[in-house]
Parts: sequence; C-alpha cells; structure tokens
Amino acid sequence: MSGIKPCKVCNFSRQNYYGVVVVSLSQLKVKGSEALGYSADTSVSVVLDDDGTIVEDDAYFLCLPPNTKFMFLQDKEMWKPAKRFDGGTAWLMQSFDVGSDTVDSTNGGVEPWRGLADQLRQDLASIILMSEADLQSLVARVLDRREEERQSRELLQLYLKVVEKERSQDLQQGETVPDEVDGIEVDSAVGFNAKTLLVLKGKTSPETRLSNEELQMVLKQGVETMMDELGWDRDRTAVLLQACEEELRKRLQQVQAMQSLSAHSQCSNSTSTTQPHKEETKAKRRK
Repeated sequence: MSGIKPCKVCNFSRQNYYGVVVVSLSQLKVKGSEALGYSADTSVSVVLDDDGTIVEDDAYFLCLPPNTKFMFLQDKEMWKPAKRFDGGTAWLMQSFDVGSDTVDSTNGGVEPWRGLADQLRQDLASIILMSEADLQSLVARVLDRREEERQSRELLQLYLKVVEKERSQDLQQGETVPDEVDGIEVDSAVGFNAKTLLVLKGKTSPETRLSNEELQMVLKQGVETMMDELGWDRDRTAVLLQACEEELRKRLQQVQAMQSLSAHSQCSNSTSTTQPHKEETKAKRRK
C-alpha cells in the first residue's frame, strides 16, 4: 500500500477538480478519465496543472508529491496558465514596493501608507471607508516617487551634457598643442577617427579628454588591437588601457553619486512636506 498516491484531476477548463487514489500513471489515466466523464476510448494526455509539464513516465509520476494537480487534455486542447485576478491593485506593489522592512522614522512603526496599500490590495472596496487624509497620503506617495524619478533623470542628463562639453573642450585644446603628440600616423583600421587617435597619443592624461563612448571603444578593442593602432609596445599600451578603464569607472561612480544625492534630497523634501500635514490632521481630530 506504500505506492498509493492521492491525486487531483481536472479538464481543460479547470471548472472542477476531482480526487483519485492511484498507484501508477496508467491507473491515473483510467480513473481520471472516469471522474471527468470521458469515454473509455478517449485519448488523453496528462500534464501538470501548474506549469503544463507533460507526464508520460511512471518513474517521474511516482516522484511527484501527493495531491499533485493533473490536467487531462483531449485532442487539439493545449495547456494554458490559470488566470489570476488581483482586483486591479497590481499597481500598488509597483508604486509602493520599497521593501517590507520600511519603517516610519516618526513613530518607529510601519509607514501608514504601506498599511493602506496592503488594505487596498486585499479588498479594493475598502477605499470607500478611507478618510480624505488617507487617500491624500496614498496619492502623495505615488506622485513623490514619480517626481523623484523624473528629477533624477533630468539631473543625470544635465550632468552627462556637462561632462561631454568639458571633454569636447579638452579635445579641442589638445589638438592645438603640437608638443603633446608623438607625430605618429593616425589612420585607423577599426573605426577610430583621427581625433581620437591624436588624443590617445598625447602625453598628458589622454583618457581625461575622451568621451564615455570613446573610452568604451578603446577598452573593447583590447591591448593587442590598440598596440597595432598606436604603434606602441605592450607595456605602454596596457598602461593606457588601465588609465582609460579607471577614468570610465570614476565617471560612472560620479553618476551614481549624483543619483543617490538626488534620491536623498527628494526623500528629505517629501518628509518635510508631509509632516505639517500630519500635524494639521491631528489638530483637526482634537477639535
């Protein structure tokens, strides 16, 4: 009796599930077909209800846990995932997903808006019981996050424009200084233009006068290719690529620091604007 396995079966529509107890896959097909009202000569295939995995091997069937759900498919029927409805509240998790350990710095507990969001996710109709202050708290949270993202993008774009402008000015200055160039030919076989090679052969920190795209292109080519392009030995070329990599990494760190600063600033502004509203609400309740 140790081989007995309780199972659940359903048809393509998943309208009803029936429980059967079997000892093998072949017996599952027989009892399952009977439970679903199929005739004895009906050809069916068995798949897992959860993910549509086809079950056609007894060894695999016996490895499955008890009460596994199986779907019986007839000719031309195909498995589809079960539809799941969230009551239109999926946007709550996207707008308020900041981690389950978020706390309110004022009272040391879970932030009020998070409790309201969870309440709406469980029962959307509960919105009619919420106070005006609660609704404003939820709306303000969504607007704050969207405004923070917008300002972060604008700040990043502004920073990149300034960096590119500075690199362009440095490049122009480098072209007018003949004593910084080795005087080697600047023709390129891998896509470098004359200006880029001219800067690379400069003697004073050439990596600082390249754009982000140019730095990435240099690193992508590697030591061997750049040795041919510049006409340098391996050691000198490796030092240049290392300097380019360090410069690109430093710029990326600066961008991340600006984004972090913007996010911190927005968070501080949000706290300072919502605190007076909380005090006003408390005052009204006292009256």
